[in-house]
Amino acid sequence: MELMDSFAGRRVPPAVIDAGLALLFTAACVVLPLAIPPDGPELRVPDGGWPPLVLLSALPFAVHRRFPVPALLVMSAAAAALQGLRYVPPLSGDGGMSIGPTYTAVATGVFLTAVRCAPRTATCVVSGFVPAVAVTEAVLASDGHRVTTLLTDAVLLVAAWALGRLARARTAIQNQALERAAALEREQAANARAAVMEERARIARELHDIVAHNVSLMVVQTIAADRVQDRDRHKAHELHGTIEETGRATVTELRRLLDVLRTDEDAETDPNREPPQPTIGALPTLVDSVRAAGLHVEFSSTGTPAGLPAGSQLAVYRVVQEAFTNTLKHAGHTRTALSVAWEPDRQRLTVRLCDDGPPPEGRSARPPAPTRGTGHGLVGMRERIGAVGGTLHTGGRPGGGYCVHAVVPVPSPDPHPHEGHSPHDTHPRPAGR
Repeated sequence: MELMDSFAGRRVPPAVIDAGLALLFTAACVVLPLAIPPDGPELRVPDGGWPPLVLLSALPFAVHRRFPVPALLVMSAAAAALQGLRYVPPLSGDGGMSIGPTYTAVATGVFLTAVRCAPRTATCVVSGFVPAVAVTEAVLASDGHRVTTLLTDAVLLVAAWALGRLARARTAIQNQALERAAALEREQAANARAAVMEERARIARELHDIVAHNVSLMVVQTIAADRVQDRDRHKAHELHGTIEETGRATVTELRRLLDVLRTDEDAETDPNREPPQPTIGALPTLVDSVRAAGLHVEFSSTGTPAGLPAGSQLAVYRVVQEAFTNTLKHAGHTRTALSVAWEPDRQRLTVRLCDDGPPPEGRSARPPAPTRGTGHGLVGMRERIGAVGGTLHTGGRPGGGYCVHAVVPVPSPDPHPHEGHSPHDTHPRPAGR
């Protein structure tokens, strides 16, 4: 079948193959009367009934792919009519066996039916159709040649059926081999990715140890420089230079660590071109964007903003962003309130986002959403807030709706900031503090 469906290494459309078979056998049946020698069997001269039977014996190939069994039955009936009306020579006669294009077309139809049909249909063809056609041909044969015609037709059709099933089995084996090869390739790719990730993790651990060692060394050198700041400025200068070199080396190792941990998708982009990470100051812009998406947001901020580490600010921004996303996904265009409260007396930042839940039925075409609280978004929020030492509480509201409540600790400012001593300081900081 692959040979029939391809030509010169190129795939041929199925419709072209079927049309080609139909035209080929039609032409062979048309020229058959001209190919019979003068001393051959006496046949009926083609008349008005001959063209329709010729067309019915070959043209069904054009639709055999879609209707294999009906097409085969039509071709067989037309072939039997051509033989019964003596338009074509019989399979077996006084001049010997004669397997012309009409019988070859029926055998080809059996072959294609065995290839294209399910095993049950193919079994019905070989157990019911083939004996029926062979018996019909034997009955239409002349006296003394019925047994020979029966055996010849039966062998021809059974052989065509067997070749068809063999071709189908061969194609199935090839498809299974291709599927196994594809599965093996995917498995090898997965193993390669796993090996790469394992190696990245090992390198990351090693680089983590190097960075931790360098940071510890910088702390020790800073303490030493602090102690000798007033006694030996030259030595302190050397220590500061060493701290600078160690810091640069640490930054280099950190960049290597990030390169190792970066995924293949991240590596395709230049990190230098990425915008800076968002902070709490970008929340108004985020609120404007979700308002443009159709969410009704009331935003309020109380208290005096305090110095919050960049990691904490990023965690707060991402949690608010994820909460807005969940609201749009599960509640639709509902009313939402976002409050950011700076509480310096309690050294914390409180962020609260609550929505009123889905609008009443009939006001929103939003499809039913799954119960909240089971997705990976909440897990990611808790991980982010927990990583900066905060807490996260989520849950439904008694009157309907949903709330996300995050509390992030705010570090207390250093009452005695130290930027390095000057030679004019009269009260140097005690060594070791």
